[in-house]
Amino acid sequence: MASVLASKMGLNSLRRRQAKTFNVRIVTMDADLEFSCEVKWKGKDLFELVCRTLGLRETWFFGLQYNVKDTVAWLKMDKKVLDQDVPKEEPIVLNFLAKFYPENAEEELVQDITQHLFFLQVKKKILEEEVYCPPEASVLLASYAVQAKYGDYDPSVHKPGFLAQEELLPKRVINLYQMTAEMWEERITACYAEHRGRTRDEAEMEYLKIAQDLEMYGVNYFFIRNKKGTDLLLGVDALGLHIYDPENKLTPKISFPWNEIRNISYSDKEFAIKPLDKKADVFKFNSSKLRVNKLILQLCIGNHDLFMRRHRVDSLEVQQMKAQAREEKARKQMERQRLEREKHLREEAERARDELERRLIQLQDEAHMANEALLRSEETADLLAEKAQIAEEEAKLLAQKAAEAEQEIQRIKVTAIRSEEEKRLIEQKMLETEMLALKMAEESERRAKEADQLKQDLQEARESERRAKYKLLEITSKSPYSAASLSPSALPPDLSFSTENLSFDFKDTDMKRLSMEIEKEKVEYMEKSKHLQEQLNELKTEIESLKLKERETPLDILHNENTERGTSKQSNFKKLTLQSTKSRVAFFEEL
Repeated sequence: MASVLASKMGLNSLRRRQAKTFNVRIVTMDADLEFSCEVKWKGKDLFELVCRTLGLRETWFFGLQYNVKDTVAWLKMDKKVLDQDVPKEEPIVLNFLAKFYPENAEEELVQDITQHLFFLQVKKKILEEEVYCPPEASVLLASYAVQAKYGDYDPSVHKPGFLAQEELLPKRVINLYQMTAEMWEERITACYAEHRGRTRDEAEMEYLKIAQDLEMYGVNYFFIRNKKGTDLLLGVDALGLHIYDPENKLTPKISFPWNEIRNISYSDKEFAIKPLDKKADVFKFNSSKLRVNKLILQLCIGNHDLFMRRHRVDSLEVQQMKAQAREEKARKQMERQRLEREKHLREEAERARDELERRLIQLQDEAHMANEALLRSEETADLLAEKAQIAEEEAKLLAQKAAEAEQEIQRIKVTAIRSEEEKRLIEQKMLETEMLALKMAEESERRAKEADQLKQDLQEARESERRAKYKLLEITSKSPYSAASLSPSALPPDLSFSTENLSFDFKDTDMKRLSMEIEKEKVEYMEKSKHLQEQLNELKTEIESLKLKERETPLDILHNENTERGTSKQSNFKKLTLQSTKSRVAFFEEL
């Protein structure tokens, strides 16, 4: 079996020697890239090609990683790619990752692409729980990740459920609380809404500023043993070397900052650290494999070089990059301010337009009501005129009947002499006729008065009609609102959004003003840190009552103990380095 495997490996090696190129797939945090490389290429040639493709200039933070058995390795820059222990199958898969982490992301990361790659890598490590993050910080970090992806919160667009498919919190945090996905989304959205106005780059930087204070951020852990054979963990990061208890990756027992270390070396599995303090002994430890020692040495050298870089004057390349970054930031800020002004003007114009439309609708309603009142007045006037005419005709009819009754009386008087009986009957009939005539006269008079009253009502109705017409005329003649007033040409002249307005020149006054604003931001840093802590405490208080204590992991318990003692990553590092190097080395030997 071994001979067959050896023959296959030899055949693959022969094929590679015969071929002039080989294929490589580079997996970045953002995308996959494929290259055809020459057989003679060294690690540096491939690495520089990837960096040029990405537009990355801060190359010193990154490297090309691959898996070897049960550990990882980084591609050596000065050695041919095919001469290293890279995978044998093509395309050869390499991961482009951050190998070294900055001590202060805001000060050290210059390019947007560098910042973005760090953001994606740190976010992935937190979600996969390679870096411990407390629940309240997880919610806040999730809100900045949402701001970076979706921009400003808009209730009309970002409706409940818009984060349903997003992976924003570590599973450990979700399982620790009796909270539904909707409850988590509600709390993340509440924080997200407070980040209005931050660009993607600013949101990602805020994410990194919070993440860099996490205890496991940027730390590479290795199992080691001291001279006594005690199992320990070695942590290598931007601050220095740290010694941990294997059960506690959050709080180191001993720390050695890089400025206290003179020399690092290894022989086989034994690693030796020579302190700068001549009184302190060289402290040694053993790792499980020679390959692990090589990796530890690489990380130590790289982190120490970055430590020295931080304390030296920036190179011309870095100075140029920082100047370009400042100019780009200034340009973006001025562009953002200009867009904000235009947005404000547009919103004001839209509000004015809406007010005009509202007022126009109101006037149209008033005119419609006036028209209806006028129609009702005209109908009332017509009805009253008709009633008056009927009353006049009834009065004329009654007058005619009264005249006829009078004639009947005269006729009865002439015939009354015929006989007493007839006279008596006639007198009785005459009396009845007179009473009827009297009633008809009274009815005629009443009808006449009613006709007069109807005429008066008709006159008042016509007066009401005249007033309604006058009011309608007044509304339509005095209204300054018309369709033309709502046209785009009526907007403020400086509300034009043509592309000609996108160009502008930098002025010294603008740059000075921007510099003053940057200085002001530095002064406000402490207040922001205080606000951040208050925000985290508030989030913790909100969800504390829903915590399931029995589901706490050992790291949760350790973090809670550190919080109760008031111990943070920075304060613990300062406390550990107050002791002399000699005493710390002695303590390490006695563990």
